Amino acid sequence: MPIEIERKFLLLDDSWCYKADAGIIMHQGYLSNNSKSSIRVRISGEQANLNIKSSTPGTVRSEYEYPVPVTEAEELLADLCHESIIEKIRYHVEFSGFTWEIDVFSGANSGLVVAEIELSEIDQDFPRPAWLGREVSDKIRYYNSHLAGYPYSQWSKEEKECS
Repeated sequence: MPIEIERKFLLLDDSWCYKADAGIIMHQGYLSNNSKSSIRVRISGEQANLNIKSSTPGTVRSEYEYPVPVTEAEELLADLCHESIIEKIRYHVEFSGFTWEIDVFSGANSGLVVAEIELSEIDQDFPRPAWLGREVSDKIRYYNSHLAGYPYSQWSKEEKECS
């Protein structure tokens, strides 16, 4: 069973920008999202994928991903996805041999910026850049599947501060 080991963090500042690539625009929506799994369609630039991921909170989850034609992904986003569509630009930043994915959200999640790192082992050690803030890997509210139904723009000040 394919698994994803991912750690998610907030950022302290935007100094990561100076080392980032040009970024890629992403649109994603959820065909299904329940307590057991989520089924997502995502368009990333000129590519599209269908993704099935377990809804297990934390750093390790089952994940399956399959390419789909962009035109079909556009139809799925327009016609079959429930809740809101996630809009973001994903940047990649290389740091000490690791690649960080920085998601800068727009639309209903504007103002939220999250850094993610995928690891090959659960307890793998990795260097932490100076711009890295508080870890939110176990905070479901930061999962894209949750943001689709309860966007960042609807969070209270306390929810934003007491992550």
